[in-house]
Amino acid sequence: MTQLLYIADPMCSWCYGFGPELDAFLAAVPDVAMDIITGGLRAYNTEVMDEEKKATILGHWQHVAEASGLPFSNAGMSQPGFIYDTEPACRAVVAARTVADELSPRAKLAVFRAIQHAFYAEGKDVTKDDVLSEVCVNSLNAVDGGGYDIHSFMETMTAHATAAETREEFEQTQRWGIRGFPALLVVHEGALHMLASGYTKTANLLASLQQVQQS
Repeated sequence: MTQLLYIADPMCSWCYGFGPELDAFLAAVPDVAMDIITGGLRAYNTEVMDEEKKATILGHWQHVAEASGLPFSNAGMSQPGFIYDTEPACRAVVAARTVADELSPRAKLAVFRAIQHAFYAEGKDVTKDDVLSEVCVNSLNAVDGGGYDIHSFMETMTAHATAAETREEFEQTQRWGIRGFPALLVVHEGALHMLASGYTKTANLLASLQQVQQS
């Protein structure tokens, strides 16, 4: 089975836009296993976003919307005092993996997507632990038939071990030399090979995978 590593951040707009291309790629190569590694796009940021920076980011979002056709809402980012810290959203992904380790990679991807949808399409502030807990638990219950509760998820998400594991993922991403997201890597003959660095069309992903496998 082919092993993929998807390195991304739930609050990265191009990762959000990459979703349909990744879905099409995974549908074309069903015999793969994929792990999600959180990249920490703006992790540990403490600066309140001013109007100039908001305008710049909204301009990026417009480009992503045009490329992907996905819906965007600026409501989450427009709340007074908004701090674009992506660590909590990444930590929620790690927490979901911890509490639902038996789920398939596709189910874990669904949780990642739920956070993206909450922020970009629904305008929710996913820098807040309570918002993230609700989004993740609703997604987990949808894909796994129920049994997860917000209080227990919050305990896992705010645990020191979860924060430490999340930081380690950020550091591993840096050790691999990955500076931009999304990134999609394939493990082939014991080595990592880049299939995508940034937003990439499905056809190019398939071509890159074929080239790696034939090398």
